[in-house]
Amino acid sequence: MSDTAVKPPTILVIDDDAEIRYSLTRVLGSRRYQVTEAANGEQGIAMVKKGPAPDLVFLDVRMSGMSGIEALQHIRSVNPKQLVVLMTAFGTAQTAIEAMKYGAFDYVMKPFDPAKVLSLAENALKAHADLRAVGDYKPTINADDYREGIVGSSPVMQDVFKVIGQVTASDVTVMITGESGTGKELVARSIWKHSHRAGKPFIAVNCAAIPDNLIESELFGHEKGSFTGATGQRLGKFELCDGGTIFLDEIGDMALATQTKILRVLQQGDIQRVGGTETIKVDVRILAATNKNLEEMVKDKTFREDLYYRLNVVRIRMPALRERGDDVPQIVDFCLQNLFKQRKARVSKVSPEAMAILMHHRWPGNVRELENVIYRSAVIAQGDAILVKNLPKEILEAAGEGSAVPFEISTPATAPTAPAVAHPAATADKPLSLELAYDFIFTELARGGDPLLPQIEHAMRTRSLKDSEGDEARAAAQLGVSSVTSSTASSVKKRVAPGKKKP
Repeated sequence: MSDTAVKPPTILVIDDDAEIRYSLTRVLGSRRYQVTEAANGEQGIAMVKKGPAPDLVFLDVRMSGMSGIEALQHIRSVNPKQLVVLMTAFGTAQTAIEAMKYGAFDYVMKPFDPAKVLSLAENALKAHADLRAVGDYKPTINADDYREGIVGSSPVMQDVFKVIGQVTASDVTVMITGESGTGKELVARSIWKHSHRAGKPFIAVNCAAIPDNLIESELFGHEKGSFTGATGQRLGKFELCDGGTIFLDEIGDMALATQTKILRVLQQGDIQRVGGTETIKVDVRILAATNKNLEEMVKDKTFREDLYYRLNVVRIRMPALRERGDDVPQIVDFCLQNLFKQRKARVSKVSPEAMAILMHHRWPGNVRELENVIYRSAVIAQGDAILVKNLPKEILEAAGEGSAVPFEISTPATAPTAPAVAHPAATADKPLSLELAYDFIFTELARGGDPLLPQIEHAMRTRSLKDSEGDEARAAAQLGVSSVTSSTASSVKKRVAPGKKKP
């Protein structure tokens, strides 16, 4: 073997059934995987502890002595990164829930479908390779350096930071624009934190979430009996925020009548409660935000022009995430570090392939959507890294739309695949026995993942049952598997009379 030869992946099979171990070893061995066996959970744990750790473990759920779930917990405590596939003949909800709860990569049902076993092993080994690839991954930022919550170092974000710094020294009104989910409230909070009003209240009001008939009461308060349900006096947000900063989010959704009263606050610095006659002085700095085109609304007379100019003294536009794709790794690191600190997820890194997909996604929901995707992916990740398989379906589907993604995701081979060859025992004048022929066909087809494998396997089982006169145990022994399918057995038994000898 040359020095450049690829070492085949190692797989440990833990099962107290010798036939299962033999059958699974044959299937996995057809792909040239290096397979070792353990007859129970204790022996399997000892092998993992002794090392070197296998690339993948197939572990039976129901065994004599230690159960598969208990063995899984021990194995994961010894090696938290160990990938384990559970095997079970009982596909109950409890089995599935416990398997995922304790960190299993997946589980497979008995009796095995060889093609599915090989596909599952290939996916698991690919995940193992990805986890190794991110083993030395270093965070791109320190989350503690971004207490404002605004993350990014792209040129467009540097421009945003500069303007924030320029407006903090005065009480000028600021209009923050940008698509939904870009972080407009974070900008408003940053302005407040760095201003001389930082020790006073900051109140955010979502104007789009409050009905028109309640918005004035919410902002300016009301007197007792001023309307049905007003059982007492209530202070509004402007009074509660006296001396501080109020952030009017989605101000483009505010009714014209309320806009007039906001203009009065800006011009005269006073308010009146709903149903009241007293004029109340307030000292409040107003920051506003919208994802609408206020210029068009002014033309359409749906937004007051005088209020527009009062609010739009300084304008900060938050760029969409697709305009600053290079900031995605920093935002991802920020999210993961916060999740880890809050003990909501144990994930601390992302595989290079998964990061490539995240960086090239269009993100119509902007940073808010990215945060959601990272949280969802981190929760279901089995190891300490988010892999491609952990990303939501819609993200992966978008990445597969060809021209929409200007890059390719390479999938390195997990094991060398030997070319198909003629069986050494076969000659022109000496054909193979039926048993050797079955074995050879099965091995070669399983190695290549041929789509005809299920049909070939069914034919093999049917022929073996005929040869064994419907005896399932004899047929299974001839094929070298643990059992034959009940559907195949029942159909053959109808055609093979008990005790009838073959011609």
